[in-house]
Amino acid sequence: MPDKTTRNYGSALYTLITVFFFWGFVAASNDILIPVFKEKLHLEQWQSQMISFAFYVAYTVGSIIYYFTSKAIGRDILNKIGYKNGIALGLIISALGTLLFYPAAETASFGLMITGLFIVGLGFSLQQTAANPLAIILGDPKTGSQRLSMAGGVNNFGSTIGPLLVNWAIFGSITGVAKVADIAAVKFPYLILGAVFLLFALIFKFSSIPDKIEEEHEPDAAISPTDILTGEVKVVEQKGALSYMQLLLGMIAIFVYVGVEVSTASNLPEFMKEKLGTATADIAPFVSLYWASLMIGRWTSSVGAFGFNESVKKIMALVTPYLAFGVFLLVNKIAGHDVTPFYVYAFVIVIMIIGDYLSKGNPARQLLIFSAMGVAALLTGMFTEGNIAVYAFISVGLFCSTLWPCIYTLSISGLGKFTNEGSSLLIMMIMGGGFVSLLQGYLADPGILGIQYSYIVGVLCFAYLAFYAVKATSILKAQGIDFDNMEMKGGH
Repeated sequence: MPDKTTRNYGSALYTLITVFFFWGFVAASNDILIPVFKEKLHLEQWQSQMISFAFYVAYTVGSIIYYFTSKAIGRDILNKIGYKNGIALGLIISALGTLLFYPAAETASFGLMITGLFIVGLGFSLQQTAANPLAIILGDPKTGSQRLSMAGGVNNFGSTIGPLLVNWAIFGSITGVAKVADIAAVKFPYLILGAVFLLFALIFKFSSIPDKIEEEHEPDAAISPTDILTGEVKVVEQKGALSYMQLLLGMIAIFVYVGVEVSTASNLPEFMKEKLGTATADIAPFVSLYWASLMIGRWTSSVGAFGFNESVKKIMALVTPYLAFGVFLLVNKIAGHDVTPFYVYAFVIVIMIIGDYLSKGNPARQLLIFSAMGVAALLTGMFTEGNIAVYAFISVGLFCSTLWPCIYTLSISGLGKFTNEGSSLLIMMIMGGGFVSLLQGYLADPGILGIQYSYIVGVLCFAYLAFYAVKATSILKAQGIDFDNMEMKGGH
């Protein structure tokens, strides 16, 4: 069965992962828009974070619409209209959002710009609801989370080059030589992106992606939500996705995970401006490295999805992260940036490789290990200075890299026919990227914590993720799901 599934859906998987590229491109590009609009429109740091807030809250609004519409019609939307139609519709919605960048750029309107981003995010919400479970089921179920990591690696290729291209559009030069920001130029990359969205909407419409996800079995019971309070394991009759404790806690985990991932990056430009005196035009390669760090981790964790034997996997686990790092160096070299200051980051990558090896393919164990490393990275950044602090904050990208597939896999495991509903609820919690960024932006005020110590917010987020790793393990084992006994080798 796994081999058959892999053969039938190979081309569909490669088509599917193209949308992951788009999500990363737009999300990372926001980190360039934030300091530019703050500087040109004289915004407070928390106000500039409304860019992240509008974009990520759109995921929640989209998921709420999806959830209640499905309930109203008595049938899951994607199972009604089909998965590829759902992704195509999401791409069209996002394309409509990019059209607002033209008047927003021409008039330097902050309101129009965040409205456009909101609509783009609304389309992404539907795309993510369909694409994430598809990435898991299009192939051998034992390597589902590795495929999600591979798709995430494509996502972060988009997030690596996105800041560079948007930086070029705004400053008139990839190298940042033209120091005067031209907000009006923002419209060009986003209008082009909108045209690409429409093109891929057609491609998905006629692709071989399946219209429905077929479940081989349905679970008969769930763990009662009261378990979190009592510590007892009770078997209850399934009534819906929210009957599953792994999903309820996983929703919070997605909220804080996306929160720490986004807020760490979106506040990095302000940290570098305040503490290092870095010019806005020179920040793009550092933002690019942050998102490239997620690509490094996800490329490494996707090794298990390619069916290599164990000896090859071990070699690839060492080689792949540096191939990804090489991509970052190459695109920045092409962009005309001096990449020599980034060579030292190769030693930081070793820490991530060790964590991936220790996880032994167990998503809960990797979530725990990488959360602990994330805490260490943030504390290092908070209590050091100069480039050490900058690289410490950037390394958070390495430790966030595989947390989405880990949390997602743990959250929807055992949900059976409620998988789509659970996926929609998880996508809803992507709003954490907006709320946590806004909170950190508020605390970054010099009269409160200041930009450097505001990263305590991320420390608290990672602490919850470590808790979820432990709790989800016990919940799933009580349901008969043990990832250590599923031969899921190779890291996530």
